[in-house]
Amino acid sequence: MKTSKKLFALLITLFLAVSLLAFQRPGNDKYFEILKNLDIFATLYKEVNNNYVDDLNPNALMKVGIESMLETLDPYTVYYSEDEIEDARTENTGEYGGIGAVIGEKDGGRVMVILPDKDSPAERAGLQRGDEILSINGIEVQGNYERAASQLRGQANSVIELMVKSPNGASRTIEVQLDKITVPSVPYSELLEGDIAYIKLTGFTATASSEVRSALRDLKKQGANRVMLDLRDNGGGLLSEAVNVSNLFIPKNELVVTTKGKLEEMNSSYKTPRTSFDEDIPVAILINEKSASASEIVAGVMQDYDRGILVGRKSFGKGLVQRTMPLSYNTQLKVTIAKYYIPSNRSIQAIDYTNRNPDGSVGKISDALKTAFKTKGGRTVYDGGGIDPDFLVEEEELSPFTQALLKEDMFFLFGNDYLEEVQTIKEVKNFLLEEVWLRTFEQWLRQKNFKYETEVTDELKTIASWAEREGQSALLKNLLSELEKELNQELPELVAKHKDELLNQLTLEFVTRQHLNIGQIKRALHEDKEVQKAMEILGDEKRYQEALRPKQ
Repeated sequence: MKTSKKLFALLITLFLAVSLLAFQRPGNDKYFEILKNLDIFATLYKEVNNNYVDDLNPNALMKVGIESMLETLDPYTVYYSEDEIEDARTENTGEYGGIGAVIGEKDGGRVMVILPDKDSPAERAGLQRGDEILSINGIEVQGNYERAASQLRGQANSVIELMVKSPNGASRTIEVQLDKITVPSVPYSELLEGDIAYIKLTGFTATASSEVRSALRDLKKQGANRVMLDLRDNGGGLLSEAVNVSNLFIPKNELVVTTKGKLEEMNSSYKTPRTSFDEDIPVAILINEKSASASEIVAGVMQDYDRGILVGRKSFGKGLVQRTMPLSYNTQLKVTIAKYYIPSNRSIQAIDYTNRNPDGSVGKISDALKTAFKTKGGRTVYDGGGIDPDFLVEEEELSPFTQALLKEDMFFLFGNDYLEEVQTIKEVKNFLLEEVWLRTFEQWLRQKNFKYETEVTDELKTIASWAEREGQSALLKNLLSELEKELNQELPELVAKHKDELLNQLTLEFVTRQHLNIGQIKRALHEDKEVQKAMEILGDEKRYQEALRPKQ
């Protein structure tokens, strides 16, 4: 009840503050509407809490109200309660106090270690991919991911005790000392094909540009004369770091991005603040549909100045700027304050959240509403739909059979059972499991009673159910049975048909177990179509330069 009174008092204070504001501003019709609705909300909130038949949690009720209100705006305007502040800080800084491991739910809700970070407290304590977490400091977390996640973070240097069960079934108790975990923005970089610096940038935290600069410096010492910056699956981060990363390749005092908002103070122009690292080195930027925000600024700037080629697929299309603002009681609001525009003056925002469909959904901006712009060298580019690559590389989708196996965590669980059967993998790039493993995998799937059914089979079952309700099942029974037999191929046929895909997935699983996230990246590069395309263009000076000139 005390909490409820405190919240109500807060609403009344807000009500009075807005009342005063309303009478101080000229043309105050809008502020009167705010005042009126705050009054309605405050009285409604009070009456619901006082009169509803069941006891209510006023904090939970208020949180639902706030989040429902913000959902009508855009997905990036977010409220953080006091216990969510640490997650918001991690998002912006890449730092948190924890064990340094990804955990998740697998195999029917079991809380398992998915991937310990290299040289993390988790790895040093002996935690491995596939370990199940049973309890933390005596608190049972079996089947309770949220409880486990909350218990695995805390003050640096504090020690927690974990009861874990290994993939082989043996239980053990281990102590892990929590540490300040820093998530690197550049988890991997290497020299490809003699002189191409490959740099994987996964986020734009406060250290992103310094990490890219450091990787570039090291690789140039090794002989790099060309650069491949991988921004695929990079959801963005700090605007200032997008400017700084661009500045590595763009001269000092060049415009990078302009923000335009409703309030005058939100309108700003950001220019490169210092001398570039290298203005001449050929650059290829890799992007895809998960490259967003700060990633799109960097990709768009490089394209607008004709400074490098873009390879991959159209980016996400998030051209909105957020600012985090403190609220009372140690809560925060991350609110969209402006849209950003890259040097050609185009916006990359793909969705207009202010205009919604009749059903409340939002749609992509129509091609008919897109506007053509020019790069510095005269190439034509378009706004309103993300950044288009200069060289499109279509995504190669896995077969439905392999996707079904991934969805059911079959490769992960197989890795648990055969962890000790695989030889030590020394050279990740060229390693491939022998085909005999496919037979072992097939037998294991059979033991697990894995059933693969196509989407068409699911539709047939729906039809059969409908026919039974209509009393016509006898008519369709034989026909449906024959169709199901035709569609549901035997397991040996499916394994043989998709053997290359399956062998790659199995190889990746065991590489990940022995070499963690670095192994994942190195192995993926082995058959990466976008990387191969970028290498092809970077290796052909004439073609590279032609791509940066206007089409005749």
